[in-house]
Amino acid sequence: MEGTVFTPSLEGMQHIKSPEGEMLTKPFLEVCKLILPVIDKFGAAMALVKTDIGGNISRLEKKYESDPTKYNYLYNMVKEEVECKTAKGSSSCTNGLLWLTRAMDFLVELFRNLLAHPDWRMTEACTDSYGKTLKKFHGWLASSSFTIALKLAPDRKKFMEVIAGSGDVTADMEKFCSSFTPYLAENHKFLANFGLDDMKA
Repeated sequence: MEGTVFTPSLEGMQHIKSPEGEMLTKPFLEVCKLILPVIDKFGAAMALVKTDIGGNISRLEKKYESDPTKYNYLYNMVKEEVECKTAKGSSSCTNGLLWLTRAMDFLVELFRNLLAHPDWRMTEACTDSYGKTLKKFHGWLASSSFTIALKLAPDRKKFMEVIAGSGDVTADMEKFCSSFTPYLAENHKFLANFGLDDMKA
């Protein structure tokens, strides 16, 4: 593998914004998609996260493909749903974007933990990240399923070897966290403007 598993998403991030600074739908979703191979390496522990991310990407992609010009900018989908008063529906694109952003928050937090705590076992790193990000929005059932799944996290050393490829995985992981976080923060800020950032499962 040329570079690390983060290499494609780091390249993709350069295209997320238009020259005017608007968040573009397709490039943003592409970066989220490109991080799925990293999730694969977690095996069963991340099956729920992967399904969740995949489902939300598909929902937003479907909407984008229905009118690529109209939905070229990511937030146009949300604005339209806010106007139609459908944004809070469980199958809305707004809900899809919110949960996709939260899942990405969880992954960024997890990568940060792996960087900051070399002595932590993978299960510890996963559980701490979950507690800081997704847990407060999950109901009892989702929270229980998640907690059980995270106990299946792979061995840390093996995981790091698998994702390293031929590059500097620590540097790329750090770069991924610092580069992607501002886009996720922007999504939260935009959704919060409409009072849509604190919806629970």
